[in-house]
Amino acid sequence: MTFAALGTSTSPVEVTNISQYGFWVLLGDEELFLPFSEFPWFRDVAVAKILRIELPSPNHLYWPELDVDLAVESIRHPEQFPLVSQVGA
Repeated sequence: MTFAALGTSTSPVEVTNISQYGFWVLLGDEELFLPFSEFPWFRDVAVAKILRIELPSPNHLYWPELDVDLAVESIRHPEQFPLVSQVGA
């Protein structure tokens, strides 16, 4: 996570907060919430792995240490992107 003076972000994407329910990602001037119930891959991983996030393209987020790729639209509208996951099964 990168911080600059007066709270100005120098990164195009960063994780801003993590709670027991999920975490928030700041993408430009938009803040997105990823609930663990909708994105189970992040539920039981170390905080450092969640914080290491990349923006390979404007509509694509990547967590290299977790090998998780997400389309930004799948965060904005998870109901349009049914997940198939064995996590917790």
